[in-house]
Formats: sequence, structure tokens, C-alpha cells
Amino acid sequence: MPTELPSSMQAIIADFRASDREEKLELLLEYSDRMPELPARLAEHRRAMDRVHECMTPVSVYAEHAGGGLHFFYEIPQEAPTIRGYAAILAAGLAGIAPATMLEIPMDLAYQLGLQGVLTGQRLNGISALLAHMKRLAVKELNDTVTG
Repeated sequence: MPTELPSSMQAIIADFRASDREEKLELLLEYSDRMPELPARLAEHRRAMDRVHECMTPVSVYAEHAGGGLHFFYEIPQEAPTIRGYAAILAAGLAGIAPATMLEIPMDLAYQLGLQGVLTGQRLNGISALLAHMKRLAVKELNDTVTG
């Protein structure tokens, strides 16, 4: 039985599903513009961030476990609004998610948002790689919790 997505992600998906192609692009750009800057504590330690090598754009992600859930932070150039927008969607929709629940997030999330009608296959592969990488960070967090 599939896990229910967090209500914040369900709301984002509903917004995208209610949008036509142009509105989806606008929403992606709005999320890209709203993506928070990297916190100073991470900006000083960029080497602690994981690079998502499958993305053509230089994308780095960091998972922080706080309050029982994961919070994700990204470093993505301003010149890459598509991946920035998707990362901002993931950050907003999955903020505070339990590591085990993160593993159950469906890999077709971009399709649930309807992005297949907006983005090329290559871009869809790149944004899917970001979600896969976030899941690997959740696995690492679970392993660290068990062994730590």
C-alpha cells in the first residue's frame, strides 16, 4: 500500500495539476525564485554537501536531521531555474519528513506534478536523480541512527 504524501506536498501537486502548461512553467519559476539561500553554517562547509553527479547542472544537497525529520538544503546556480524550482518544491513539500517515510516517496513525483508535459526527458531524468539522491541521504541518516 503506497504511503500518503505529506499534506504540504499534496497541496503543491494539486496546484500543479490545476495548472495548464504555461502556468506549470510559471509555478516552477516562482518556486525557483523562492528557494532560500544556503544557510551560512553550510555555506562555510560546502564540502559537507553531496554533489548530485547525474545532473548536468552542478547541484549539491545536504540533509539535516532535526526534530525527528529531515530538512534539505541545496546549492544550485540561479541560471538553472528548472532544477532550482523542483528542489524548492521538494524542500517545501517534504520539510521535516521522517527518513523512513522519505524512502517511500514515489520516484514518479515529477509526473504527479505534470512536469512531463513541460520538461524534456533529459531534464526529467536530472530532477529524478535529485530525488533519488535525497533518498540515499535518508538511508545514510537511518544507518547513522542505527549505528550511532
